[in-house]
Amino acid sequence: MPDSRLIAIDPSLRGTGYAVLESNGRVHTALEYGIIRNVASLRPSACLVAIHERVRALLVKWQPAAMAIESVIYVQSHKTAIALGAARGCAILAAAQSGLPIHEYPPRRVKQAVVGTGSAQKNQVAFMVRALLRLTETPDADAADALAIGLTHLQTAQTATRRAVPHESI
Repeated sequence: MPDSRLIAIDPSLRGTGYAVLESNGRVHTALEYGIIRNVASLRPSACLVAIHERVRALLVKWQPAAMAIESVIYVQSHKTAIALGAARGCAILAAAQSGLPIHEYPPRRVKQAVVGTGSAQKNQVAFMVRALLRLTETPDADAADALAIGLTHLQTAQTATRRAVPHESI
């Protein structure tokens, strides 16, 4: 299966969720996940540097074949939209510098893929991620969202691979 190891990102200026997942085509495994936390006292520009540097370090450590990231979302505040876009851009830049393909997934599609409904709540996503990946604890919301983005990509890649394989005639 292509992209058997990937990094998934749920971008945010103060709490970027990340996950590194691996799949053998049937079993998906979380290798590492967490949150890139930036304290409120840190200037936004320093937050962006921290996001970029941490994502680059994860790419060097795990050598993923692809990145999956939450696509641009609608927010009511222009200030929030700009901050999210900047955080997203820093993560994408790190992957692009490494030559990785970048796959974007809208939040509703991620919730649909993991929970079965596009209107799922964060706690439902975290619960399903824990169950699907056989984790011993429920991850924090931002890390759970990154894990869900990664699972969505792995499911999408599996489906594409199955469709590309011709069926044998009996």
